[in-house]
Amino acid sequence: MEPPTKSGKTQREVLGKFCSGITVVTALTDDGPVGFTCQSFASLSLDPPLVSFNPARTSTTWPLIRQAGSFCINVLSVEQRDISNAFARSGADRFAGVRWSPAPSGAPILDGGIAWADCTLWAEYDGGDHTIVAALVHALDEGVDEDPLLFYRGGYGIPSRW
Repeated sequence: MEPPTKSGKTQREVLGKFCSGITVVTALTDDGPVGFTCQSFASLSLDPPLVSFNPARTSTTWPLIRQAGSFCINVLSVEQRDISNAFARSGADRFAGVRWSPAPSGAPILDGGIAWADCTLWAEYDGGDHTIVAALVHALDEGVDEDPLLFYRGGYGIPSRW
């Protein structure tokens, strides 16, 4: 099957109509905590307990997280736009001013999130300009009772609700 002839811009516009939550994937390395913002996250399997997410191939943080061996996926609340933006930036201290506590693995659970899952790598697959990660969940829990931070049509939130 041939790929669509539409441009990447058109693909972003069309598929941007699918609303997704925002996560921050974190790990604790020998040099301290690391993490990145990731909107492509989903529950994958109940038996075994698996989740998936898709870091960009250009990510310099995903290799550090992979090497750490365990990581935590933090589901952000609507109150955490600044966290999402901070962890999406390159070259900055993403953890500056961010409060967190250790998951059972030691990976950072960010304060104020609505849920978290402590994981290890199950498998990785080629996903074009991204990597498809399947992660085995070892522990998880709910966080604060807030609405999720949503990404829709290139921005945060759902405009009809603003």
